[in-house]
Amino acid sequence: MAEKSGRNKSIDELTTEIAESRERVRRDLRGLQYELDFPAKFRRSFRKQTVSWMSAAAAVGVLVALAPMRKKKIYVDAKGARKSQKKLVETGFALAVLKIVANMVRPVIVEFLKNRLTGFAGQSRRKT
Repeated sequence: MAEKSGRNKSIDELTTEIAESRERVRRDLRGLQYELDFPAKFRRSFRKQTVSWMSAAAAVGVLVALAPMRKKKIYVDAKGARKSQKKLVETGFALAVLKIVANMVRPVIVEFLKNRLTGFAGQSRRKT
């Protein structure tokens, strides 16, 4: 039925019981530590089943290497393609006109800057 209280037990019996209880707790903690030591478990498993681990690693490597090789389907709207092609032609024409204008204006800008810089350099020499 119910256990008797420890009031009638001698001090030696209680000390022995406490020591046994500590030993049980210590064994349980060692067992828990052994079960939770995952790096050691992996090392032991790799030593015992090296071929299995190597083949699994090779399979994962093949999957990773072949995963990006899937081809995606891209649907293009025919009307949108014509609009983008028209914009591309307009942009090309605008860039050609800009280049012609820049080539014509370049000598004027270079001469203007040349005069300004030589004038600025001449003024700074006179002041000193």
